[in-house]
Amino acid sequence: MDEFIRAVEAAVFASDEPLTVEDIAAYAGEGDVPAALRTLAERYAGHGVELVERGERWHFQTAPDLAHILRRTREDSRRLSRAATETLAIIAYHEPVSRAEIEAIRGVQISKGTLDVLMEAGWVKTAGRREAPGRPLLYATTPDFLTHFGLGSRRDLPGIDDLKAAGLLDPLEESLFQLQLETDGEED
Repeated sequence: MDEFIRAVEAAVFASDEPLTVEDIAAYAGEGDVPAALRTLAERYAGHGVELVERGERWHFQTAPDLAHILRRTREDSRRLSRAATETLAIIAYHEPVSRAEIEAIRGVQISKGTLDVLMEAGWVKTAGRREAPGRPLLYATTPDFLTHFGLGSRRDLPGIDDLKAAGLLDPLEESLFQLQLETDGEED
């Protein structure tokens, strides 16, 4: 095996967090990092661990069909409240978004604790301030959000047809969701 590819493999394997191509190059040295990553991804495809890219960061993960084997050793994750789930969805689909915009979409105020839970989980971060009166904080999702939900990018979020097919929208929610999408499109 090519020494550079081995160096790339070692850098990704030893890291405790996903790495960008630039991070990997800093460890592995001069060479075609993207080509080495493609080679390794092909080599590991179908194995117990796979090399994957999530949010322009690379890491090894357990093959999805084997994840159930390790569930006993992982710590139990807390279940998100409905408010936190709705808030996370709004941020993911509308980012960057302010607290007032989240509340306008949800139709109710959110407690500061809701955003704190999402930030503690590492799925949401502050993303600057809006150039508007009061300069409100903006919120966006993180690379950890993409990794946790198995998304390559935000473009991989399910669309309205996917949500309907999964039975996750009732007729009232569907019309509200469609109205929100249309409203967002007019603002662009």
